[in-house]
Amino acid sequence: MNSIELKYGCNPNQKPAKVFINEGNLPFTVLNGRPGYINLLDAFNSWQLVQELHEATNLPSAASFKHVSPAGAAVGLPLSALLKKIYFVEDIELTPLAEAYIRARGADRMSSYGDFAALSDECDAATASFLAREVSDGIIAPSYSAEALSILKKKRKGNYLIIQMDKSYHAPASEIKEVFGITFEQKRNDLKITDDLFSSIPTVCRDLPPDAKRDLIVALITLKYTQSNSVCYAKDGQAIGIGAGQQSRVHCTRLAGNKADFWHLRQHPKVLSLPFKENIRRPDRDNAIDVYISDEYMDLFTDNNWKNVFTEKPPVLSREEKHKWLSAITGTALASDAFFPFGDNIERAHKSGVKYIAQSGGSIRDDNVIETCDKYSITMAMTGIRLFHH
Repeated sequence: MNSIELKYGCNPNQKPAKVFINEGNLPFTVLNGRPGYINLLDAFNSWQLVQELHEATNLPSAASFKHVSPAGAAVGLPLSALLKKIYFVEDIELTPLAEAYIRARGADRMSSYGDFAALSDECDAATASFLAREVSDGIIAPSYSAEALSILKKKRKGNYLIIQMDKSYHAPASEIKEVFGITFEQKRNDLKITDDLFSSIPTVCRDLPPDAKRDLIVALITLKYTQSNSVCYAKDGQAIGIGAGQQSRVHCTRLAGNKADFWHLRQHPKVLSLPFKENIRRPDRDNAIDVYISDEYMDLFTDNNWKNVFTEKPPVLSREEKHKWLSAITGTALASDAFFPFGDNIERAHKSGVKYIAQSGGSIRDDNVIETCDKYSITMAMTGIRLFHH
C-alpha cells in the first residue's frame, strides 16, 4: 500500500488528508485505529528519536510525544524505589522497555496526557499494561507481542491507534515538504550523536563521567527531534525538562528548568505524602501535584475545592522549603540545540543543579558563557553542531 487516507489534517476542517509514498509501499502498518495527520507526525519523529537513542546507548529507548515535540524521552535503566513511587508503578511488573517508557512519560506527566508513545523494541505485555491505564492517543513500535497487542486493542473503546514500523526502512537522503504551495528540499539530518562530540571542553572543570556523557547524549538526541529553539535537562538516563519552540533561548532554558525543578520537587517528602482520596483519577492526581508544587497553591486550592482531591488539606510546601530542596540538587546534564548567546542561560541552569552542559558554541559572547560556567564549576563541551528542527 502506498497511501492512506487520514481522518483530517491538522484541524477537522482540513479535509481531505492523506499520506503517501512515491515509490514502493509505506513502511508502516496500522494494526488498530485510524491515524490523523498530527498522529503520524508524532509517530515518525518519535520513531527516529528512539531508534537513534537505542543505537547510541544500546539500551531500550522510549519517547512520549505531543504536537511534534517530545514531552519526555528515556532509556531503560532500572527504576529506584523512589522513582517507582513518583511514577506510581510500585504495583506492576516492569521490564527494561517498560522502565524506558515510564521514565519518558514521567518526565512531564502533565504534558504527556494524550501522548503518542514510541518504543525502540517490541512492545511487551508489561509496557502495554502500563499504557493501558494512561491517557494516550497511540503508539509506534517495530512489533508487538500477542499479549501486548491484545491489551492495547482494548484501549479507547477499541480505537487506540497502534502502528507497526518496518525496522529495516531507511529514509531517502533528501527530504521534501511543501509550504504555501512552495516546495522545500534539504538533506535529511542524519548527523550521529556520539560522545565524540564532547572532546572540546573550554571550561576549567573538564570532568565528564560516563553517566554524564550518557545523559548529554539523551538530551542531544531528544533535541534533534524537538521543535526549535529548544533546551533539554537530563538526569539518570532520561529527560527531566524540555523547553521547546521558544523564540528566545533563555526562555527555553527557563521553561525546561522549571519542568526539571517540578520533576525534582515531586520527590519531596511532602509531595510523596499527599493524602489523595482513594480512586482519584490519574489526570486529576497529576494536576493536583502540579498545582501543589506551584507558587499558586494557596490561591488555587481553596477550602472549597481541595476536598475534591485530598482526604485532608495538605500543609503548604513553602518557597523556602522548595529552594532548600532544589539547592541540594546536582549532577544534572543540560543540552542546547544551538549556542548560548549569554551567560544568563548558565545562571538559570545552575539553579536547577546543572553540572554538565553540551552546546554548539560559536557565540560572540562565548567568553562570557565560559566564564559563567567556571563561576559554578560546570563542565561544558562545545559540540560544534546545531540541531534545529522545524
